Amino acid sequence: MKPFIAALALAAGAAVVAAAASANEALLKKHNCTACHAIDKKLVGPAYKDVAKKYAGQADAPKALFEKVKHGGKGNWGQVPMPPNPGVSDADLNEMIKYILSLK
Repeated sequence: MKPFIAALALAAGAAVVAAAASANEALLKKHNCTACHAIDKKLVGPAYKDVAKKYAGQADAPKALFEKVKHGGKGNWGQVPMPPNPGVSDADLNEMIKYILSLK
């Protein structure tokens, strides 16, 4: 019986993680981020997994990414600049950044 309960708890935890990822991916689509970025491959901009790898372990990563997304940036990933996104709410932007940085 214990293995069944453990498997059930593991499945429930996986479902919660999948739902959170789905909600965050919906935010990325809502704000048109997926026009230039993908989870695991470079499009116009870098793959989100590459962003997560570049900023791994950096305490100031959320703030730095917030500024780059909100106000735009250039030169970090090549010649194509990141356009500013002032219309994205701070709450949505913080959620998306937290999700992106969690990717492995």
